[in-house]
Amino acid sequence: MIRRPGGTSQKRRGEPASLLVVGLGNPGARFDGTRHNAGAEAVALLAERHSAPLRKSKELARVAEVRIGGERVALAVPQTFMNESGQAVARLVRRHGIDEPARIVIVHDELDLPVGELRVKSGGGLAGHNGLRSITAHLKTQDYLRVRIGVGKPTGRQSGADHVLRRPGAAEATELEIVAQEAADAVEVILVEGVAEAMSRFNSRS
Repeated sequence: MIRRPGGTSQKRRGEPASLLVVGLGNPGARFDGTRHNAGAEAVALLAERHSAPLRKSKELARVAEVRIGGERVALAVPQTFMNESGQAVARLVRRHGIDEPARIVIVHDELDLPVGELRVKSGGGLAGHNGLRSITAHLKTQDYLRVRIGVGKPTGRQSGADHVLRRPGAAEATELEIVAQEAADAVEVILVEGVAEAMSRFNSRS
């Protein structure tokens, strides 16, 4: 079970969401297109696919609610900085009636995967990702689902932080645009066919 966050956000009214999908990134135009915003851009694409604009909310995020396969899905992009993502996720969990970590999907960039690779994962470690660390600290669980978008490791003396906070070159940007579409597909498969099917379908790709 998820630890219930404090009462700083609105209570859920009406039907709870079947799934809460959160795309991680940093707010502001200067971070648009950076590797660290790969998750946020994938969720924004999913919202666009379902003709649901992301709008500001009291939960420190831009949010849309859509129907996928007949199920209510909350899509969100935190407007906190990456290392404070858990603040928004905790509020979103309360707002959308989420009571199990298996109903949360975090879409995020992953240094440990080559550029353009995609993996679906249930639970696991944090791999040094500050957004995941913050979410785990606030929810008191790391058993939520992840859709991991590969952005590759830094080269030379570049640090991991420098790597993810920079925009990729044209060829890499094209690969990330393609994998963002696949990440959106993976979320839909998780909802309609289950996480095991999503893992089977997307984790076998290279």
